[in-house]
Amino acid sequence: MSGHIRIVNDPVELVPLLITFHNVSYKKVYDLLNKAWMTEEELQSQVKEDGLEQCLTLLKKGNLIEEQWRMPASGQKPLQEYRATYSKFRANFQCNFSDLSDLIYISISNDESLREMVEHLENELKTGNTSIADIARKFNVSPVFIKGLAKRMPGLDVKGQGLVLLERT
Repeated sequence: MSGHIRIVNDPVELVPLLITFHNVSYKKVYDLLNKAWMTEEELQSQVKEDGLEQCLTLLKKGNLIEEQWRMPASGQKPLQEYRATYSKFRANFQCNFSDLSDLIYISISNDESLREMVEHLENELKTGNTSIADIARKFNVSPVFIKGLAKRMPGLDVKGQGLVLLERT
């Protein structure tokens, strides 16, 4: 395991961390990857729950895991394998409590209104509106709230000052 330190300079980056450590199966996946390189198949045999692909997507978006190709035995196909990137954590940011409360709420809530907001975001992106500031004004929420939602959802991500829809597998 590497001795890398995860330095969080933007409070939005807390969302993947909070989601990972708030979900029992996601935390188990992270703990397994903290010990060794593992393929999806090896992880699935250990976790035995649905949602592994979504978990790996979230961990990748949060830059919490790294990946490489495992050299196969003769005649076999190479497999993607993963491991945790960081062993330590440091927060280096300041934000207001309103933004912090939004990010914690987004990270641990199962409120149906979040799902509705994500649908609105996806519709905005499909019509070509990718600006975080414009979308935040339209729905009367903060830009941090919009970024936090994008970090939570596997199909959305933040790129610069805009949102993007990610390819769904």
